[in-house]
Amino acid sequence: MFAPTSRYYKLPTTKLSISDGRMIAYVRRRFIPQSRTFQIFAEVTVQQGDRLDQITARTLGVPEQFWQVCDANNAMNPAELTVELGQRLGIPMP
Repeated sequence: MFAPTSRYYKLPTTKLSISDGRMIAYVRRRFIPQSRTFQIFAEVTVQQGDRLDQITARTLGVPEQFWQVCDANNAMNPAELTVELGQRLGIPMP
């Protein structure tokens, strides 16, 4: 259902039967791992104009893996990681 690089890849799916008899498939809830469980291999300082996908492309080589940086920095909202100039982001091992 999801690519191996997706944050949802390993999550179980389930189905819900609604009143009209249709079945709705969905992915079960994803819990954000504790940041202390990540091995950090680099730190990046947020600069003017930085976007998380660009930072991830430079450091991990794949912009779609921005969610790994979010998880390593306890961020539910990716945009909050680049709002504050000078903020240091931990980049996890890919």
